[in-house]
Amino acid sequence: MLTKTAVAEIQDYLSDASNIKGGNASRVLIPTSVDEIRKQIAEATLTKTSITISGARTGLAGGAVPFGGDVIAMHKLNKIISIEKTSDGGKAIVQPGVILDSFQKEADSRGLFYPPDPTEWSCQLGGTIATNASGSRSFKYGATRNYVEALTVVLADGDVLKLRRGEIFAGEDRAIELRTESGKTIRARVPSYDRANTRKNTSGYFTSKKPDAIDLFIGSEGTLGIIVEAELRLLKKPEGFLSGIVFFINEVDLLNFVAEARNLSFESRSSNASGESLFDAVLLEYFDDRSLELIREKSSNVPREMAGAIFFEQETTGASEEKLLAEWNALFEKHNASLDLSWFTTSESDLEKMREFRHSLPVAVNERNVRNKQRKISTDMSVPDENFKSMLRFYKKSLQESALDYVVFGHIGDNHLHVNILPKDESEAMRARNLYGRFIAQAIMLGGCVSAEHGVGKLKRDYLYAQFGERYINEMVDLKKAFDPQGILGRGNVFHEKFLR
Repeated sequence: MLTKTAVAEIQDYLSDASNIKGGNASRVLIPTSVDEIRKQIAEATLTKTSITISGARTGLAGGAVPFGGDVIAMHKLNKIISIEKTSDGGKAIVQPGVILDSFQKEADSRGLFYPPDPTEWSCQLGGTIATNASGSRSFKYGATRNYVEALTVVLADGDVLKLRRGEIFAGEDRAIELRTESGKTIRARVPSYDRANTRKNTSGYFTSKKPDAIDLFIGSEGTLGIIVEAELRLLKKPEGFLSGIVFFINEVDLLNFVAEARNLSFESRSSNASGESLFDAVLLEYFDDRSLELIREKSSNVPREMAGAIFFEQETTGASEEKLLAEWNALFEKHNASLDLSWFTTSESDLEKMREFRHSLPVAVNERNVRNKQRKISTDMSVPDENFKSMLRFYKKSLQESALDYVVFGHIGDNHLHVNILPKDESEAMRARNLYGRFIAQAIMLGGCVSAEHGVGKLKRDYLYAQFGERYINEMVDLKKAFDPQGILGRGNVFHEKFLR
């Protein structure tokens, strides 16, 4: 175990992509084995030393930022232990420090496909599991949770818990009983709240009518245990993709197109047509007019005077490509898209360029904030299908009245847009934070959730309290205490540490 204590050595471990200030730690521990983690975590419980787990530190909610105690950095546990094909795709066993982009390329080289695609591809797999990461492809494939088949978790006392999907469930009374490797029995109770009826949701611990034990740890943000190994499900690599970035002069046309493309995709998934390639979007991503202006600063080929654009993908085969292209074109024509100015491809290299185009927007936003010396103010709320248009109208009306600079983009297929407010000075930043609070209140009122894909971390724990209230926060605390009685793991993540007293 490598230990770092010098101020200069540990600086990189005191912040993440959230840019929360004030991170501090006594030391950084870099284990190379599970046994080293077990020994260190057991000692931390005895001394009541808080432990913050550090991955690639790409998170946007401050979950990896320590405020005291020790940091355990996972980057040395970075082995892909195995990848093998199965009858319906494949499976892989990995350590938590494996980089997502490297893992996806390794799967691709074997004709396999790992769908989760958060915006930052340099993240570590352990972090994506801890936050139940998702991204643009979640419209078809869902979040990371859908691909986790088994986990090995080190608990706060150094004991080990092995979990496999489908083996242990909570009862009707929400009670769940787990046995560790040492033979100890842990009894816990799953929180009783109903999760928001949204397509994406990383707001608090997972619940359902019959929760699977493994799902308690996926998305728990390092507060229940340390993930040291995972078995992940892989799909067969799609034969091909049809992809495009399509521009619209009128936003009403754009929104009507999205509504119909979504409905057609859902109908295809619910149909019983087997072996037939059907209209079914993998992703539907939105750029408003201001987003296009920001991208145009680096890509001059973006057409002017557009109300917005949609980036879409559709899986194809050699036999279906021509038919599907015709169906998509017909839908675009029906909704008055500017097809002459739009971009389409079936080439894998061009498809990667389109994905880079999509990912260039958050980079441009970050650059603007750095130039203005301001912290990122970006929404991550999601609302139910029936309330999406109402939420979008509220965003646009409030932003226009505020006179603040902003861009709106993101996962429109999942009713999940990122409003990025771009304050130029501290006075505007204060107005932007107040406006963000109004967005949170509106999302909650519309039955939505305060965090759809980035997790709660330390940044959004007050908003989670606003969504759930003290009763349900205390139920989360009780669940945490069942696995971590001293409250040392991820202290301050999900809920304020004052609730642990």
